[in-house]
Formats: sequence, structure tokens, C-alpha cells
Amino acid sequence: MKAILLAGGKGTRLRPLTLNTPKPIVPIFNRPFLMYQLDQLRQVPEITEVILSLNYQPRRIEETFGNGEALGIKISYAVEPQPLGTGGAIKFSAQTVQDSVIVLNGDVLQQIDLQAVIARHRAANAKATIVLTPVDNPSAYGLVETDASGNVQRFLEKPGQDEITVNTINAGVYVLEPDTLDRIPDNETYSIERQYFPSLVANGETFVAYVNDGYWIDIGTPEKYRQVHRDIMDGRYHAAPFLDRAGGIVDLGARIEQDVHIQGPCFLDEGAVIKAGARLGPYAVVGRQVQVDEQAQVRDAVIWANSVVGADAVVEGALVGRNCHIGRNTVVGGGRMLGDRSTVTDYSRL
Repeated sequence: MKAILLAGGKGTRLRPLTLNTPKPIVPIFNRPFLMYQLDQLRQVPEITEVILSLNYQPRRIEETFGNGEALGIKISYAVEPQPLGTGGAIKFSAQTVQDSVIVLNGDVLQQIDLQAVIARHRAANAKATIVLTPVDNPSAYGLVETDASGNVQRFLEKPGQDEITVNTINAGVYVLEPDTLDRIPDNETYSIERQYFPSLVANGETFVAYVNDGYWIDIGTPEKYRQVHRDIMDGRYHAAPFLDRAGGIVDLGARIEQDVHIQGPCFLDEGAVIKAGARLGPYAVVGRQVQVDEQAQVRDAVIWANSVVGADAVVEGALVGRNCHIGRNTVVGGGRMLGDRSTVTDYSRL
């Protein structure tokens, strides 16, 4: 069985961070985002190959994962000649697929029993299975209605308050039969959500849902990107760096000088330097080789590798790219994002 990971998006909502780093490999702590999805796929023994569907900066992603040998799973690549939409990307990537294929949206982090999803698909003898997740505010998404037996009945895009009948939305995980992909035209833009799935309903084909109540988040906005770090630190999503860490403080080899105050949960990557009197946390993520100078403060912020936070500066509620320099006595907060190699001069307020 093969899996397809849809990882071709440009990550426009995370710009400028994604100008040099494709969204599929933006770091969550010290690991590329897609690594967490690959971890899930490796837990399904019958998945023998993962196909990464790419379009934006594919070479950067291929360099990150290679052929998968180091990860213990075979990885291949399907690079779209131009953006083909979600359905077109699946059709383009599935040229060698001969069995049921599992598809994951590369924007989403979730905890789910993929083997249970596959079992549901096979027990129903379904042509397609879609994973749904309940949300608090369904009006912001497209709803998916099912009958009492879990058969998909209707899709409703961004409904008004008086149209909300359920709170389940498309979670971005599917199991598809290869013979259903023939309806998708070759090398044309085609939406799996707006065209492929409604065609299954219209034709009366067996199309079932699997409702997953576990963790689910779309990391595609700055706030959600910061939130996923907080959620892992708080244990809402279980990831290895924060298992059994006293005080929620993960230190992978930072150099910490005297009189530094650290309040967990927080994360310090290898080679970080925290100078005398600095204050970190809670929810500070300090990347590899980052330097936090004397009396500086970092809270609820993600700082990528090789950046410098100057003396007496405050970074709170912000995202900072690689090789940035934040001057002394500077304040960066309020959800600000700094792209790679940004410089904020001394005494600035952002």
C-alpha cells in the first residue's frame, strides 16, 4: 500500500518565513513539519512507500528527506509541472498506485489511528473514506454531513449560522480506490473537495466517514504555527522532545550562563547561547545556535536557527526566521513575523 502526502503548497499565509523554507519543512521545534506525518505513516506496516506530491521549491524538500532510507521508509517524489489542485495532484502522484491509497494533507498535524481508518474503509468495501474531525466553530470550514451509518451525504462550504447541522469537517486524510481516480482529468486543475467527493455522492458510490476525536490543527497561519508548539509543550499533542521532561524544559545542549531564569515549558536547541541575566519562557522556542544576550527576554515566541536577540531586548508572541538580528533594547511582539536575515535596529518597537 502506498501513501500520498500533499505537500505542494506555497505557504503564503506564513510569509515571509516560507519565502526560503517551503511550508512542509518549516521546523516544529527542531524537526521539519512533515517528519511528524512520516512518523505516523511508519506505524502502518503495510505502507511500503510514501509519495511526496510537490510543486513549490521541491529540491529543498527532496534534500531534506532523500529516499527515506535514513527514516526507515521508502520516499519518492511527484513534482507537478504546474499547480493542479488537490485532486489533480493526487491523480498526478498516483500513476504507480494499484491498490488502495491513503492521502494526507501536508498542512495538518493530527493524532489518528491510520490502521483503524484503513480497516473502516475495507469493512465498508468503500470507494472512498474521508476522516472528519469535530470543531468548535464549523462556520469557518466546509461541513460534511453523514447519515446514521456514517455514509457521506453532503458537503457544505462555509455555511451560515442557520445552515449548521453538524460540527464535523474534512480533516485532510482519505483512503481512495485507484479506479475512482479515472474521473480526474490528466494535467488539469481539479479539486478533490469540490469536485471528486461530490461526484461520489451524486453517483451513489460507497463513500464513508471515519470521525476522529483526537488532536487536529492546520499549521498554515502564524497563530496556529505558534499554537502547535504550545500544544506540544502542554501535552495536547504527544511528541518525543517533551515526554517526561521535568518542568517541561527541553535543553538539547545549550550554553547557559549565570543568573539565567528559565520558566517552562520551553525548548532550547543544540548550540544555543543564553547569556547572563536573560529570561526565557514560558513557551519560548530557541533554535539551533541562537544567541540570547544579557538581560534579554523571550516568551511565547519561536526563533529559528542562528539568530541573535540583543541585550535587554524583549521578544514575545513573535516568529523570527533564520539569521536575524534583533538589536539591544528592542521590543518585538504582537504576532510579528520576521523573515530570514531581518535586522531590527537598537531601541526599535515592533
